[in-house]
Amino acid sequence: MPIRKLREFLDSHGVRYFAVSHSPAYTAQEVAASAHVPGKEMAKTVIVRLDGTMAMAVLPASRQLDFDRLREASGAADVCLAGEAEFAGRFPGCEPGAMPPFGNLYGMEVFMDEELEDDDDIAFNAGTHRELLRLSYSDFSRLVRPKVAPISAAGGGLPSQ
Repeated sequence: MPIRKLREFLDSHGVRYFAVSHSPAYTAQEVAASAHVPGKEMAKTVIVRLDGTMAMAVLPASRQLDFDRLREASGAADVCLAGEAEFAGRFPGCEPGAMPPFGNLYGMEVFMDEELEDDDDIAFNAGTHRELLRLSYSDFSRLVRPKVAPISAAGGGLPSQ
């Protein structure tokens, strides 16, 4: 979903947001720094498989996914990181690794780390490695209806299994 379609979706729901252009950045921490967004407000989207079904895990850029916690929160027996080749076609118009955390628009369940609820705003990649959107957490939660749980651990590196 290119940023235009995401903007149309937000506009159709009366959501106020800010689009921020920044120099190309590929990790969530780099995006946060480039766009001057605190790492705890910058959400990164990790695509996982829960008992074989694709889902989104959304967590602060400054944290890493804890697979045991996600397993507990989701009730899935098998939780693993999805390979890029498995989900590349599910996000038309998005650059790899820059999917916005709107699983509802892609037919995917969204699990979100509870730390993202602590701030008034949430920021995330808007389909490219050069743009992000920032909007109120309450609007994001209202539209996406994520399952909120403690699914992360300290550290911003790659998820550990």
